[in-house]
Amino acid sequence: MNDDIERVNRLVAAGRSAGRKLCGGVRETTVGELLAELAAPDPDEPADLYGDGVVARLEERVAELLGTQAAAYFPSGTMAQQVALRCWAGRTGNPVVALHPMSHPELWEGGALSLVSGLRTVHPTREPRQPTAEEVADLAEPFGTLMVELPLREAGFLLPSWEELEELVGAARERDAVVHFDGARLWEATTHFGRPLPEIAALADSVYVSFYKSLGGLSGAALAGPSALVAEAKVWRHRYGGQIFRQFPQALSALAGLERELPRLPSYVAHARVVAQGLGEGFRAAGVPWFRIHPEVPHTHQFQVWLPYGADRLTDAGIRLAEETGTVLFRGWEPAPVPGLSVTEVTVTEPGLAWTGQDAAVTAAAFLDRL
Repeated sequence: MNDDIERVNRLVAAGRSAGRKLCGGVRETTVGELLAELAAPDPDEPADLYGDGVVARLEERVAELLGTQAAAYFPSGTMAQQVALRCWAGRTGNPVVALHPMSHPELWEGGALSLVSGLRTVHPTREPRQPTAEEVADLAEPFGTLMVELPLREAGFLLPSWEELEELVGAARERDAVVHFDGARLWEATTHFGRPLPEIAALADSVYVSFYKSLGGLSGAALAGPSALVAEAKVWRHRYGGQIFRQFPQALSALAGLERELPRLPSYVAHARVVAQGLGEGFRAAGVPWFRIHPEVPHTHQFQVWLPYGADRLTDAGIRLAEETGTVLFRGWEPAPVPGLSVTEVTVTEPGLAWTGQDAAVTAAAFLDRL
């Protein structure tokens, strides 16, 4: 445990002082830096109370961007999504939710769908990919809601093709089910789909989006959809403890992220593909016995890298690279599901736009030299 804490501390220190990185680490930002980004457009604007003011303004902006009738702010995506699925279960009369076993509610919410909301889940597939329309159509029991995580993070930030997504939604409709998108990272899906946000959101009956993932906000999320559903969701938000007295810091940071980061996301996605190709070239030139960039052409501005070494060894090599050269390539690594392999996530944001493919290849070789 002490070794893990030391690694985290060294990673944070190296990241703060590094002159070159692909993205900023969330632990590296100081309180002062976060506060400096919160200046209100009108400092004399009254502070919000229980969701009015700037929070309501944020809700209107999200609904406008997604092309939905309304949106509700939530302090967390976990709460937003549980409320959405609970509301749909009440409306369809069916508490069964079809979703991927690698999706966020199954892995990271402590079983809350069943323990808190009394819902039950079924899985169209257990493969580490998006489910297919055929798998949804062939589910052996009725389900009230199909939840699709776009992108599916744990499988490598994977998105279906636009045609596959249309077919997937159509299969759920044929089963008399509603469709909910877990769109925590939906903001950057427009490049892969070749469609604007309103057209993507229009496929679903409701959509959840995050403000700190991709947009760099402090925290928070929104549930967007029909006015009647959003109104009901706000009732449940109160019951779940989400009707918070003041949330203007989170709302202001979310609005800033929509203004600053949302227009940049397509460039991040495009450049992630340049970086991914460069890393692959660097690994091949260095003679790594096996590696995987997944997906080979990233669907978003995030992707996975798999290498055949221990996680601690790889993390330590990344720390040494950052401390000795001032360049951060990879941060922490985790043991992969396959014994003998480790995996990390790579994110490309504004700092990474300065990297060429050759920069990525050379830095990958320097990283491998420190194993």
